Amino acid sequence: MPAQPPTQSESHLSVHLDYLDSLVHRGVLRACGPLKGTPVRSALLIFSAQAREEVIEAVSNDPFMIHGQVHEMTITEWDPVFGVFSLEASGKVLP
Repeated sequence: MPAQPPTQSESHLSVHLDYLDSLVHRGVLRACGPLKGTPVRSALLIFSAQAREEVIEAVSNDPFMIHGQVHEMTITEWDPVFGVFSLEASGKVLP
């Protein structure tokens, strides 16, 4: 049986992963990975940024975004008070 041609997302996967790796090495992307048990391929990415626009720029330059492989995206700001990311907390205490 002839090999199936790669899907569009598979054809961009290598450059997508290389791009994410470059963001990790620059300290912009702190952690990422696929979500388990979702009906559609999905992932969670944790960025370190001073402004929302920095995250938007980083995501906009991702080959998956450029080639139309991201169909939905939500950006939620998070202040990691406890745990492994707590050193990156804002230091502001909620009332």
